[in-house]
Amino acid sequence: MLALGLSTSTRRYALSQVRQSAITSSSLRQRHPRRTFITSAVQQLSDGFLDLAIALPYPPSLPAYTTTIVVLTVASRLVLTVPFSIWSRRRQWRAENLVVPELKKEMPQIQKQVLREMKTDGFKASTEEEIKREFAKRLQPIAKSRRKELLSKFRCTPLMTTIVPPLTQIPLFIGFSAVLNRVAQAPSVLDSESVFTLTSLAHSDPTATLPIILGLVTLANVETARWFINAGTLERERKVAEWAAARRSKGENVVEPKKIIQSSLRVLSVLRILIAAVVPGSVQVYWLTSAVFGLFQSWILEWWYSRRTDIHVRTSIPEP
Repeated sequence: MLALGLSTSTRRYALSQVRQSAITSSSLRQRHPRRTFITSAVQQLSDGFLDLAIALPYPPSLPAYTTTIVVLTVASRLVLTVPFSIWSRRRQWRAENLVVPELKKEMPQIQKQVLREMKTDGFKASTEEEIKREFAKRLQPIAKSRRKELLSKFRCTPLMTTIVPPLTQIPLFIGFSAVLNRVAQAPSVLDSESVFTLTSLAHSDPTATLPIILGLVTLANVETARWFINAGTLERERKVAEWAAARRSKGENVVEPKKIIQSSLRVLSVLRILIAAVVPGSVQVYWLTSAVFGLFQSWILEWWYSRRTDIHVRTSIPEP
């Protein structure tokens, strides 16, 4: 174990010697392993991570490798994921606060148009239920088409809004996890560093404290949207719930994607504890740091979303 009282230069030298010894031992154990482009890239990034941890001028009281993991996590999230998360949240805001009200405003006119078309076509029905079914059948495609036009007009199509943030986060998450897992393979210099409940960054937390905290933070992130929900959204959810209940009372099968996603994410929060319990401590530190960063990011974006919505509602209400 490295002593925390060593000077920065002495500690760097000690870390470099430990690292060199680990690399030499590893090379003696391995007999020309077959390398692919991915494994070569992971190895180069692993070496770069170790060099960076030694080179950065941390105070002697800070564990070099743990601090480097935290710094790189925060920096990469700020540069590579936060801009796309803000971009996506702005598109969501336009969809809910510009597209939905505009479509609601146009619906009476669209309904009149459908009724005129039914009269022009000479539609006749023996029961009121048949009229309602035909009306809904004709109204749905027109409303759907108009919604699509408005989403395109306000540049907030749901497909791009949904897939872009994960596409920017998943490669980074998998790549950095692979690098840290490679660095932790024995013999590893990470054996020389312990932090919090980790006896070694090269091994899992024996107390499972970090995985449990990770699961709780992930669950909190899933529930964040409920903490900042505004009156308008609550009203829309109430109407959707009433509509779903009415459909179910008629024996119809109603699928609510939002509830399915929420339930899936809650299950994932529990599964993440089990997965995190078997990965090296270096990966656990990265996952927990990323999750905490994501939680604060969600709080800030939800607060911004709620505040902007309230301001928009107040300023858009016409004075009597």
